[in-house]
Amino acid sequence: MRIELFTIFPGLLSGYLAESVIGRARRAGVLDIRVHDLRSAATDPHRSVDDAPFGGGAGMVLAPEPVFGAVEAADPCRPLWLLGPGGRRFDQALARELATGEGFSLLCGRYEGVDQRVADHLVDGELSIGDFVLAGGEAGALVVVEAVCRLVPGVVGNEASVGEESFADGLLEYPQYTRPAVFRGLAVPEVLLSGDHARVARWRRASALARTLRLRPDLIRGRGGLRTEEVRLLEEHGYPVASPGASEEPSAP
Repeated sequence: MRIELFTIFPGLLSGYLAESVIGRARRAGVLDIRVHDLRSAATDPHRSVDDAPFGGGAGMVLAPEPVFGAVEAADPCRPLWLLGPGGRRFDQALARELATGEGFSLLCGRYEGVDQRVADHLVDGELSIGDFVLAGGEAGALVVVEAVCRLVPGVVGNEASVGEESFADGLLEYPQYTRPAVFRGLAVPEVLLSGDHARVARWRRASALARTLRLRPDLIRGRGGLRTEEVRLLEEHGYPVASPGASEEPSAP
């Protein structure tokens, strides 16, 4: 997969992308991630990329000339997304969608944003990682890159773990435990020590459902409520639920 990133602070991205599973996948040739400096297309001695907004107001705006110039010189893979507050909300479903393609590119805004002509005539759309304001798009770009790249075959060592994590089936992931079996008097659930894989799988499914009901009932509603077999599974594990469409928090077993 090829991913291209455009920023005025390439160092903010390059260091992170050289580490952990992303760095290993890049070195192995699984990922081709390229970071482009928007200042490379600046034409003045100070390599300026911003200017004051027409009409007045606080802050500066990324100018169209260096942005168009840098993108056109790189001829990046498409789609090219601008990270901004008005874009499509990035979520796990979109991460999976992007992971099935050959690549994409991201443009990181800065200051008060980018000249509107960039949004209207250069990029293919906008992406938002949430309803909050950052100093620039670099942190958002890293969120998108990591979420997508983890789903690319060969990036994560144990690919089975990708299919069992949060949001894979519209649910939060089940609780995880490791050694020691008892820590400061707090014991790991007995079922996880039983060696009975079918029983463990049912416990994990029930725990994921219960955890999602407790912490993110909106996800259950988004799935259309609980299915009848899910209600039975919850009740089997001590989580009584009123009905398949229930969204209230279950009581602890």
